[in-house]
Amino acid sequence: MISYLPELTYPEVEQLRERAPVLLVPIGAIEAHGPHLPLETDTLLSMELARRAAEAIGNAAIAAPIPFTAAGYASSFAGTLSIPAATAQALLRDVGIGLLRMGFSKICFINSHLDPAHVDVLRAARLEIEVATSLKVAFPDQLESRWARTLSDEYKRAACHAGSYETSLLLASPGARHLVRDAERAELPVLDINLAKAMKAGATRFEEVGATRAYFGDPASATVDEGEWLYARLVEMVVTVVRETWT
Repeated sequence: MISYLPELTYPEVEQLRERAPVLLVPIGAIEAHGPHLPLETDTLLSMELARRAAEAIGNAAIAAPIPFTAAGYASSFAGTLSIPAATAQALLRDVGIGLLRMGFSKICFINSHLDPAHVDVLRAARLEIEVATSLKVAFPDQLESRWARTLSDEYKRAACHAGSYETSLLLASPGARHLVRDAERAELPVLDINLAKAMKAGATRFEEVGATRAYFGDPASATVDEGEWLYARLVEMVVTVVRETWT
């Protein structure tokens, strides 16, 4: 059984520490994901990926998720909660340092929020934690080319926010698939817009590039099978980076 840190008592945490597990830290955002996915989509995906990765790693546990970060591109949509990058970096840094000083020697960020500002925050926080503690922090980064090229065509076209990519992953998440609004997604037209290119061109909001309903890609084509296929590749990413970090 996988240990979920917030559900344990302190004597159980003491016993867990003795195993020296890899502690997976799920990271997401509270951000609009079209009219068909919940605001916590990124956090839910990180939780499910952490669960699957923990099973694959064996000696692993899962920390409480961190759902607050920079999410400026969707900030004009109701419900999105975007905090300054500096605040998000300090939060991630201090949580990471706290977990290590708690007695865990191996932590791994599990991230599903791909906003460039947020990924920069993760990279910077990771470095700060390593400097402060002299311990390594693993960060399997989907944006790294060796992993990005293994994912779906929609992902590689950078048209995947709340599209088939994320919708399929949520459909394949047993504890969260009921949160997908199937009637709404079935009526959404394809928006094959390269978000990464738009960002590089200076766009700062989804609406500026035509995503007036906070999604890109093709939500209607999402399937459980695609989600399972994607999770297999994402788990391989996590397991490989964990092995590279601590072997």
